[in-house]
Amino acid sequence: MPVSKCPKKSQPPWKGWDEKAQKNGPRHQVYTVNGDHYTGEWKDNLRHGKGTQVWKKTGAIYEGDWRFGKRDGYGTLSLPEQETGKYRRVYLGWWKGDKKSGYGIQFFGPKEYYEENGNRYEGTWERGRKHGNGRLFHLDHGQLFEGFWVEDVAKCGTMIDFGRDEAPAPTQFPIPKVKLLDPDGVLQEALATFTKTEEEEGD
Repeated sequence: MPVSKCPKKSQPPWKGWDEKAQKNGPRHQVYTVNGDHYTGEWKDNLRHGKGTQVWKKTGAIYEGDWRFGKRDGYGTLSLPEQETGKYRRVYLGWWKGDKKSGYGIQFFGPKEYYEENGNRYEGTWERGRKHGNGRLFHLDHGQLFEGFWVEDVAKCGTMIDFGRDEAPAPTQFPIPKVKLLDPDGVLQEALATFTKTEEEEGD
């Protein structure tokens, strides 16, 4: 019986070109159609590893870790100042899924953070919002709020004067010292309420 061999189907040229165009490993600047550009490591045609992204429209620069095309790991986000054109850091810390997540420092105000004369937040983040324990330095007023945040809203904490005498725009009056006359009585009352609630839930 005769054996017939079918010739292999030839692959369209674009498939070969596409395979060659897949980006893996370190690359020099790669531009997108809108003018954004990225310099760094790639994996499976996605930004992955260490790299720097520049957004043309806003001028923002991110330098840090990437994971499958998203900011993930440790990185710094900087923005240009309109007056001087110089870059200033606006966030330094951890990212997950392209959002601020975990411990980080948010910088506010027009000056660089080394000069310590712009407000800043130090604490935990989740999905790009202040979430968990943190400290917000109102360096322009010379005050510090330390407390607990939920989705960018401070839920409880304390505000104290912090370098108020050196602040560029201090509040008119200092924060008064608050003293509790009977701290033991307040604690016992709170404990009694807590115990009563626990007993009622147990019934």
